[in-house]
Amino acid sequence: MDRLAGMAMFVTVVEHGSFTAAAEASRVSATMVAKHIRSIERRLGARLLHRTTRRHQITEIGRLYYERCKNVLAEVAMAEASASELQASPRGRLRLVAPVSFGSESLVPALVDYLQRNLEVSVDLVLDNRTPDLISEGCELGIQIGELKDVNLVARPLKPYRRILAAAPSYLARRGRPEHPRELSDHECLGHAYWRTQGVWHLVGPENETCAVTVSSRFTTNQGSALRVAALHSAGVVLQPELLLLRDLEAGRLEPVLPQWSYKPTPMHLVYAPDRRPTAMLRSAIDFLVARFG
Repeated sequence: MDRLAGMAMFVTVVEHGSFTAAAEASRVSATMVAKHIRSIERRLGARLLHRTTRRHQITEIGRLYYERCKNVLAEVAMAEASASELQASPRGRLRLVAPVSFGSESLVPALVDYLQRNLEVSVDLVLDNRTPDLISEGCELGIQIGELKDVNLVARPLKPYRRILAAAPSYLARRGRPEHPRELSDHECLGHAYWRTQGVWHLVGPENETCAVTVSSRFTTNQGSALRVAALHSAGVVLQPELLLLRDLEAGRLEPVLPQWSYKPTPMHLVYAPDRRPTAMLRSAIDFLVARFG
């Protein structure tokens, strides 16, 4: 006899107290119920129930088997529900958190494309440079740049985050164009606020040559977009994500500085909480973002 059907019948007998009650609940005959139980006992070589005329008393072995059966049946139900869910159309509200520059410049256009493909999904995007705390912030997905610290999250690697050097043509005409990273020490370098304590740019060049150059920053801010504007106004050399500067470079408003050098690439991951039953919306969003940015 089918083992899962037998397990389900045994659980029904235990929870209803007798073959007759289990038969009524399952809409089968009491004889069929008895066959299921006898088949299990023969296979296990142990008695699961002490039978009386009115009620059946579960044995110690039967109690252990009952708990295991409930777990197995729950897992089977979850597997079938997951398979059904995966075939469903993505729908619902997707909550994400991402760094400001990457989120506004790259992620937003991608999410608009995703929404056009999934008309029953809506997106709630939080832009924040802090390390995402998905659970407390109620977000399903996060983009994290830098070292992964939360080992309880699933992390899918994306293309490393690349920062490049650029300056306005007027600045380069006035101050000259550096030929090596060491020469940046003699330039105005626009600094992000977190550089105040170290003042060092770690650059990687051809054939993975590295150079740690000490820079001075007369202008600092905590927003990359503000540094971009300062560079456009000829304030100095800016070191910012390639995606943030790309349109200005293409338009000639900024020019590359030391184009063969960049800040050491930083790992970037798509992170989310482990879930044995992901929704169609979550799975589709993960697959889309990994395909777009992986």
